Amino acid sequence: MKSRHLVWFRNDLRIGDHDALYAACQRIEHSSINSSKTEVMAVAVITPKQWMLQDESKSRVQFWLANLNALKEALASLNIPLKIILTEANGELPQALLNLAITYHVTDLFFNDETPEYEQKRDAQVQQVFEAQGIGCRRFESDLVLPAGTVLNQQGLPYRVFTPFSKAWRAQFTRYGRAPLASPKPLKAQNCEGIQSDEIPSHINYGITTGADWHAQLWPAGAEHAHQQLQQYIEQRFANYPQLRDFPAQSATSSLSPYLSVGVLTTRQCIAAAQAYSDDPDWFYSQWITELIWREFYRHLLVLFPELSRWQPFKPDVEDRALWHYDSDKFEAWCQGETGFDIVDAGMKQLLETGWMHNRVRMITASFLTKLLRQDWRLGARFFMRHLIDGDFASNLGGWQWSASVGADAAPYFRIFNPMRQTDRFDPKGDYIKQWINSGTRLSSSLPATNTDLLGDPMPENISLRPKPIIDYQTERKHS
Repeated sequence: MKSRHLVWFRNDLRIGDHDALYAACQRIEHSSINSSKTEVMAVAVITPKQWMLQDESKSRVQFWLANLNALKEALASLNIPLKIILTEANGELPQALLNLAITYHVTDLFFNDETPEYEQKRDAQVQQVFEAQGIGCRRFESDLVLPAGTVLNQQGLPYRVFTPFSKAWRAQFTRYGRAPLASPKPLKAQNCEGIQSDEIPSHINYGITTGADWHAQLWPAGAEHAHQQLQQYIEQRFANYPQLRDFPAQSATSSLSPYLSVGVLTTRQCIAAAQAYSDDPDWFYSQWITELIWREFYRHLLVLFPELSRWQPFKPDVEDRALWHYDSDKFEAWCQGETGFDIVDAGMKQLLETGWMHNRVRMITASFLTKLLRQDWRLGARFFMRHLIDGDFASNLGGWQWSASVGADAAPYFRIFNPMRQTDRFDPKGDYIKQWINSGTRLSSSLPATNTDLLGDPMPENISLRPKPIIDYQTERKHS
């Protein structure tokens, strides 16, 4: 009877730099068991109700399904069939996965770990039911470059501030990390016959219906497109990233976050590309690599401080001083991009239309909601997750806590992003604002006097004006 290794794909929809897949294939090649009798197959689980509970956006679900289909084609080139399980939520998942494993005589389950607490609990339940049936679980770290708990200070404690973490991370990567270009050899085609891959639905009956659809022209599905965009970014924009990254009207960032969020790309692959294609001798200490380390930092914190996964602040003492004043009208105005503060509204319009927002504007809109409207940061964090195509729990949580001054290495509680000053500095000609605020409306008076030229020619009387600012900035600044 043939035995099989089963690889479970989650937010790691790739075949390159995939430790679980690589190990499953290598174990067969080096096994004392006749390799003709041992096969590799793959599985992915669709859990619409669970995704809705975890605020997965419509666009991210569509993007995940499209990349799952691309993964299916990549696996087919290796003669690895992909099976699909449909369950509503995580509670049903372990048994459904076990039933598949029993049906196909699986001897070992392989998967890469994930960092949020609820994913860790799910995986622990899966491991328990599999091992109870005598099926091995082989778990790997293929998301983080350096595993959580391995970057510690001299006292053996986790870093709570980013800068020393980043220094230690870089030093440790240089000493012990996998060399960026020393990735495993290409996978060989496997010997798996008689099992057909399942069809992947192009869409599912998903509970979150609001928000943007996946924009295939911006982020085509599949690793090939992701790596093309990565190489193009390194060759054309990497060098100017430090100078231009904060200007939202500029095409200066990589825009690779959707690929990273579903695991089509890895941080390690991004580092390898920077090393291979950049002309900068100090590429490893560049600002873009620093941003990738921020991604690592938030993941380390999520593992080492599990209360963060329960929406608890990293600095509860700071939150104890904050007075959140829930105001449904103000929150709704923020959600719809109708606050009367143009840089804020432009960002929210971009989010609603594309499922993505420039990072500088993410900070501006988050600061506006928490520091000026004084709304609970959790409201904004959940709204972002329900609309972002690159929704990533660790990074989104960390960014929102930073903006609200309740997170690790957070902005001081008295620091507030002045939307007018931010406009002056990073969108002085109003190009970004004009792009995302309906061109048939007049730009509001929330812009500073130095930018009154942006108001342009008088609008026809039948064109609606931009909403008036919903707050007085100076008054709210004093209260914060």
